[in-house]
Amino acid sequence: MVYEYIVIAGYFALILGIGFAFKSLAKNSTSDYFRGGGRMLWWMVGSTAFMAQFSAWTFTGAAGKAFSDGFSISLVFFANTFAYFCGWLYFSARFRQMRVDTPTEGIKRRFGTQNELFFSWALIVFSMINAGVWLNALGVFSSAVFSADISLTIIATGLTVLFVSVLSGAWGVVASDFVQTLIVAVISVACAIVALVKVGGPVALVNDFPVDFVMGPDMNYGVILIGSFVFFLAKQLITIMNLNDSFRFLNAKDSVNARKAALLAMVLMGIGSIVWFIPPWAAAILYPDAATSYAELGNKAADAVYLVFTRNAMPIGTVGLLLAGLFAASMSSMDSALNKNAGIFVRSVYQPLLKKRNTLVSDQHLLKVSRTVSFISGILVILVALFFKSLKELSLFELMMNVSTMVQVPLLIPLILGLFIRRTPQWAPWATVGLGLCVSWFMTHVFTADVLAQIIGLERAFTRRESIDVGLMMMIAAHLIITAGFFCITSLFYKAEHDTHREETNHFFEDLQTPVVSDIEQDEYDSKQRHKLGVMVMVMSIGMLAMMLIPNPLWGRLMFLLCACVMVLIGYLLKASATPRIASANAQ
Repeated sequence: MVYEYIVIAGYFALILGIGFAFKSLAKNSTSDYFRGGGRMLWWMVGSTAFMAQFSAWTFTGAAGKAFSDGFSISLVFFANTFAYFCGWLYFSARFRQMRVDTPTEGIKRRFGTQNELFFSWALIVFSMINAGVWLNALGVFSSAVFSADISLTIIATGLTVLFVSVLSGAWGVVASDFVQTLIVAVISVACAIVALVKVGGPVALVNDFPVDFVMGPDMNYGVILIGSFVFFLAKQLITIMNLNDSFRFLNAKDSVNARKAALLAMVLMGIGSIVWFIPPWAAAILYPDAATSYAELGNKAADAVYLVFTRNAMPIGTVGLLLAGLFAASMSSMDSALNKNAGIFVRSVYQPLLKKRNTLVSDQHLLKVSRTVSFISGILVILVALFFKSLKELSLFELMMNVSTMVQVPLLIPLILGLFIRRTPQWAPWATVGLGLCVSWFMTHVFTADVLAQIIGLERAFTRRESIDVGLMMMIAAHLIITAGFFCITSLFYKAEHDTHREETNHFFEDLQTPVVSDIEQDEYDSKQRHKLGVMVMVMSIGMLAMMLIPNPLWGRLMFLLCACVMVLIGYLLKASATPRIASANAQ
């Protein structure tokens, strides 16, 4: 295990280095801290958009689902791909064209100050819950790898994320996301190739899977699988392309780069939807008892199958890389949440409070408050993750899906429909959320999948898997019909003469149609981004090259060499593209 510890230590050193490298870019203003001043290149923004939908859960809860049920888990990630396609087609450029620093400033422009305050607190609380789920997933996996205490892992990881987020703001968050995307890509592709070789190719992977590869076990009604996919398309579109999650594209330097970022995220997610799950699918063939290898995890034991595959099939040192990928995924999601929370609190809660008291403060003062809020948010996320650790009766897949459908969907429905329906009374958004939470409670405790089976007189009762999938479908359908329908119907109560926010709403929609074009100073920022990240990636490639010294078979050493070559090429290209412009800027 000593090699694994060295790899993890090297990874943490790299992330801390990124925090220091980008500190200078985030010290000038709160806009720099919250969204990099809106000067980031498309490949950085696309990476952070991709990583925001990716967490340790992908390698744990989702991998456990792939191991037991086969192909069906990919449908969730295909739905993410569809959402980013819609982002490229419509949403991403319009989000950038809102011309705001934080998502809640966009909500204020669309719905007014009343809704800004309501959603500010609601989104802060929800993002802490979500980040707690991600951090908990990482703790589960790490404890299995190192036989370490889950609580200790959660606390150590949470504090590292805090450091990067507080020190360098959005610049450090997005830059680390790019580096972390490379780590995830390298480890995922390497594991997938080895898995395919060991099972005899993709055809053997499908044919030799222990149960029907497409349908999976305990699925008597194929229509449930099709229905799940259709409803997930709608759910993921709502939860990814809305005013709250617009923060990913606020960082882009202009409208064109925002669209390119969505396209990059779509391509990465589409490829990942298959590549990520090849190892757990192969593990079901090669190591059928993998789900019982870590019985101490209770109902979460199946969530460690990726680890079982990596330990048995991959060269020494890969477990450390995998864990680095897991840290990368969770840290990316968590640091984005911390940075966004700081922006929401300062711009939509703290500054309006100061304005009411006629108190003027400098931007540097707000910057200090932002860092303090990031720190407090991080501590609270750690506490939430420790709470979720105690819920041993839920698998990570169920925990993630429950939080997502019960809370996230009703909260975000007004924030996507409001982009299309202009004429709504000011009470419509918060009233819709209130109704949506009631719908979630009703569908969870009253109108369940088993009740539906009794009503339609189903001859064969739902299996547990069918019951979970049907329950999720019913929940999403109820929100699409009742919650979304309610928001649409509120337009019947709209009266223009009573709308005090009408002028600002009109300006908001005019801005949505007006492209953002970067200014003349952008070249210098472009060069700095390329140069700093080029250096970081080359440093990372040196670490990968050093892994050839680990005593492994020849194919294992060659695998690390190949990964290092890919990274050094990317780093060199980034650095080379920045050098002439930096020289020019220095000369001036």
